[in-house]
Amino acid sequence: MSNKFVGAHCSASGGVFNAVANAVNIGARAFALFTKNQKRWEAKPLDTKTIDKFKTALDESGILPKHVLPHDSYLINLGHPDEQKLIKSRMAFIDELERCDQLGLEKLNFHPGSHLKEISEDECLDKISESINIALDRTKNVSAVIENTAGQGSNLGYKFEQLAQIIDKVEDKSRIGICIDTCHMFVAGYDIRTREAYDKSWKEFEKIVGFKYLMGMHINDSKAPLGSKKDRHHSLGQGEIGLDAFRFIMNDERMDDIPLILETIDNTIWKDEIELLYSFEN
Repeated sequence: MSNKFVGAHCSASGGVFNAVANAVNIGARAFALFTKNQKRWEAKPLDTKTIDKFKTALDESGILPKHVLPHDSYLINLGHPDEQKLIKSRMAFIDELERCDQLGLEKLNFHPGSHLKEISEDECLDKISESINIALDRTKNVSAVIENTAGQGSNLGYKFEQLAQIIDKVEDKSRIGICIDTCHMFVAGYDIRTREAYDKSWKEFEKIVGFKYLMGMHINDSKAPLGSKKDRHHSLGQGEIGLDAFRFIMNDERMDDIPLILETIDNTIWKDEIELLYSFEN
């Protein structure tokens, strides 16, 4: 059996438990989901029946909780320059961590935050670390998994140095991790298309951040070129990255036993893309 756990970001429409069924239908061994509407602040709390249905479905699927990578709301900005909006983001983030814990999940993936050109990068990164500290202090069991960004606009977290800077000021290092998105990595300037480039970029990651923090990956090709800072996902092999990088990942033991999640643009071929990735294993 493979040591790789590949899946996709599955719809939870109609109830979080539906994400499990959607994952099983595409032959996934891992999946991502939103535990609430990602475009709204408010969400009704998860009721006991929903939680039980999710846990039963997950148990029956054979997918382990550690291979599920929930994503938080897109509205949250843990580095927001405005105090009231920062507090609102922090409360929403705590709520998301609690929802993951209720579902028996171990990780919550999130975009670090944006300075909105109103405060310095360092100040924003400090706010993000502080937000994480507050949230981890008020919750239990769930790790906060920072996603590297493409570097669009005023979004931070696209450089490995920025990710390291956030982690550095997080007090509980046992509950902080990183999710590397291959499209974001590439458009932020880290090449992975050739063996040489792949090894160089990951060596840099190891030196600056450390593989001990790698808790998940988003497996995406990119419509935009290297270093463009444009967040445009593409189907595997149809973008600027090409297939070799994904072949390297599937044979890299540093990516064993973590969720490898497709967020490619055509969900009708996710089943094929999962099969394709497994076919790359030597």
